Amino acid sequence: MTALWKSDVTVPAGTPFEPGRRHDVIILGAGLTGLATALELVRSGMDVAIVERGGIGELASGSNTGKISLLQGTTLSSLRRHHPASLVRAYLDANRDGFEWITRAADELGVSTTTRTAYTHAQGAEGVAAVTEEYRAAREAGLDVRLAGADELAASPVHMASAVALDDQRAIDPMSLLAALATAFVAAGGRLHLGTAVSRVRVVPRPRVDTEAGPLFAGKIVLATGAPITDRGLYFAKVSGMRSACVSFDLEGEVPDGMYLSADSPTRSVRTATAADGAGPERSPQLIVGGAGHPVGRTDSELAKLDELIAWARDTFPVGAETHRWSAQDYTSHNLVPFIGSMPRSLGRVRFATGYAKWGLTNAPAAALRIASELRGEKMRERPTWMTVIGTRLTVPADLARGVSENAKVGAVAAQGWTAALARSTPVAQPAEGEGTVAQHHARPVGVSTVDGQTRAVSAICPHMGGVLEWNDLECTWDCPLHASRFTPDGERIEGPASAGLRRLR
Repeated sequence: MTALWKSDVTVPAGTPFEPGRRHDVIILGAGLTGLATALELVRSGMDVAIVERGGIGELASGSNTGKISLLQGTTLSSLRRHHPASLVRAYLDANRDGFEWITRAADELGVSTTTRTAYTHAQGAEGVAAVTEEYRAAREAGLDVRLAGADELAASPVHMASAVALDDQRAIDPMSLLAALATAFVAAGGRLHLGTAVSRVRVVPRPRVDTEAGPLFAGKIVLATGAPITDRGLYFAKVSGMRSACVSFDLEGEVPDGMYLSADSPTRSVRTATAADGAGPERSPQLIVGGAGHPVGRTDSELAKLDELIAWARDTFPVGAETHRWSAQDYTSHNLVPFIGSMPRSLGRVRFATGYAKWGLTNAPAAALRIASELRGEKMRERPTWMTVIGTRLTVPADLARGVSENAKVGAVAAQGWTAALARSTPVAQPAEGEGTVAQHHARPVGVSTVDGQTRAVSAICPHMGGVLEWNDLECTWDCPLHASRFTPDGERIEGPASAGLRRLR
């Protein structure tokens, strides 16, 4: 499970950790949000440190499809159904600034991109209305989209009953960009601490980050971790975690230059990667197909969903050998707009960003621009209008309804998980390679799995809110169906709102 982008990239090694050191700003997370924010601040003369549990681009930032686009499926029409036109325009303006930032950064740092046309298309008749609605919402918001003509639809490598198109978008190798940002950050004097897990964030008496290597102190802290790792503001209950998968293949036919995303289900994402934007100089053009989306921990088999995606790709395109497969996780806010700004109950000392809904390549730099503006102390009137509009949006009845619905699902899933776990007692048969099962031991759920020939047992209770974990048979992880925390077979925390790992039983 290695992304195409991670197969041949060289990333900086990081800088020595100095326990007890104080910085102007400490940023948790070395994805696009963290790196873009850090580069903005260090170039403003601030002393900035990044602390990352794993490596650069460890999670979503290094495992997406590399599409930089303002046409984002049916995002704008979904927003418009529940929010005023002014908020939709503000969202678009934020992403436009994010688009411009990331393309400028790529040009400055020598990261190649290719110019593409992005399409949101209908696979069948049921998607035609969605395409039309997205076209109208985009035009209302000021995006220069067009409806694809009959000749364009007929020439498409994917079946398109109709499509809205946006020219002059970009495709990129996201890991090459992240590596370049990290290198530029260190060269500007930033401190980059990789492989350093954070156990706690404190606000009083002064901002502090506790890590396995010792504490660090700061004037301000930025949480760029996908899901905030502190429960201040209860954002774990205001976003939903979704996983999706990608597969890359050697392409044996014509190389299509568009970027395609379906408006109807099942969602299919298609683009090519060439030597100019990510396939690598020694590699033939690649076809990247994405889909298999599902709420974290709430599907019978992640592997079966990926197999379905692969079968569709082979039936649809002239592809050869599969080269890479990977998955990623992102969060969608219940009000459909990313959360960016000051963390509640943090005395203004903690900033965070989450809820990009799989469009982080434009939302992440937009979040970085806003957070950096606030931390530099720029006056409100000096900031773009979208920062104020998004920061002061009101909660509308539809937001509340979505939140109530999602949290009702969480409650139902929690009850089902405990019921299923308690119905099966240990000992259980040793799982086959790559498989895992949950049973109860002394009325407590236990997860038993076999990976790389080793059988392990861990507590199957998520340390965040007590949800019973589910086995992910594609990635061999324990996933929480409540709020999307994830853990290795050994119980080590991977991501999500949980701040601790699982208790190892054997």
